[in-house]
Amino acid sequence: MSNELKRIKKLEESLARIGPMLPGGITEQWNVCGKAGCKCKNPDEPKKHGPYFQLSFTVGGKSSSMFIKHGDLATAKQAVSNYARFKDLIRQLLQARVAWARKGGLSAGDA
Repeated sequence: MSNELKRIKKLEESLARIGPMLPGGITEQWNVCGKAGCKCKNPDEPKKHGPYFQLSFTVGGKSSSMFIKHGDLATAKQAVSNYARFKDLIRQLLQARVAWARKGGLSAGDA
């Protein structure tokens, strides 16, 4: 098996093990409520509510967002990281497959 084919197989195996994914990014939000006299509106030392965590993403050309529960934050961060890894692995795999096809043609072995 050639080095190129070994690389393709290794990338495919890495993709198969990647785990749950979420696109986008997570931001920390602090809010001011509408309740009169709340600590968040104190003119001297306001204390905003939060933190709240929000995932913002675009899928199929449509932007959206959702709040992440504190208990789900670590899982959500890992899923966002997995998605970034997925995109990188796909890019590498496509580059390897194009190189393989250029070297041996589209019907070159089991790639």
